[in-house]
Amino acid sequence: VQLQASGGGLVQAGGSLRLSCAVSGRTLSAYRMGWFRQAPGKDREFVGHVIWSDGSTYYVDSVKGRFTISRDNAKNTVSLQMNSMKSEDTAVYYCAAANPLGTYLYWGQGTQVTVSS
Repeated sequence: VQLQASGGGLVQAGGSLRLSCAVSGRTLSAYRMGWFRQAPGKDREFVGHVIWSDGSTYYVDSVKGRFTISRDNAKNTVSLQMNSMKSEDTAVYYCAAANPLGTYLYWGQGTQVTVSS
């Protein structure tokens, strides 16, 4: 499975940004697609995930109500729509694919998101 994240950039606080993750290769191996982020000097943290089969989602509290993860089965893409962005959302964002056990085995290269206050 190969993952290619895109869509990062600079946005003002309160603004929106949409990230995309293109999935190729053995896509059936990707049961769950997750988004993670890593801010400077901090550990990588989980943001949320979507289940390929039924589109159900989960988010951490810090982004709940502001971020939305969706998938397009026909295009094999997963998106992260980020609204009402805050400076603390500044990070490198990664998409990742997990097997049915929830182990994230495949990672994209990361895309930088910077929120200016």
